[in-house]
Amino acid sequence: MKQPLVKPLDRNANKEAQEMADFYEETLGFTPNSLFTMMHRPRIAKAFLEMNQAVMENKGRVTSALKRQIAYLSSMTTGCRYCEAHAIRAAVRYGSEEDKLRNIWSYKTYPAFSEGERAAFDLAIAASSVPNGVDDSISEKMRAHWNEGEIVEILGVIALFGYLNRWNDSMGTQLEEPAAEDGVDYLGAQGWSRGKHEY
Repeated sequence: MKQPLVKPLDRNANKEAQEMADFYEETLGFTPNSLFTMMHRPRIAKAFLEMNQAVMENKGRVTSALKRQIAYLSSMTTGCRYCEAHAIRAAVRYGSEEDKLRNIWSYKTYPAFSEGERAAFDLAIAASSVPNGVDDSISEKMRAHWNEGEIVEILGVIALFGYLNRWNDSMGTQLEEPAAEDGVDYLGAQGWSRGKHEY
């Protein structure tokens, strides 16, 4: 794309934009351009922020690091380069082991991953595919390793990133430099590039 579909608001455009910026400074170290684009309709941005906070809240064994790894695999499946870089950056910031991040696409056989993680990753890929690939086998593996609340948390991450993948790939959101650097560092060897998100 020659330019994003809609240009993001300036972080100082209004009080809501400033509050949103402050929240995301802690999460990613910057506020995503996607949020400033949503701020053209503040209720959408606020609803997204609430959903993001609810989904990423930890209630048990589904850790912050695991949620971000799931988000990465979901985004990789849909092909959103912007969200891949964001998810991998958040995974680093929320405690994912470097060994796991560098070998996540080998999760089915790489020994660092547990059977529960493998089940969650299988769900992430199947649920992010079009048409949806979730079947009885994937469901049974999930129920074998996770309780119902945990499954809801995991699917919440996948669904949240489904929204973000559609938003950012359609919008052509410009990728911020810190996320781009982590994308190159952790994903470059797998062929990652900024794609349409570089201007």
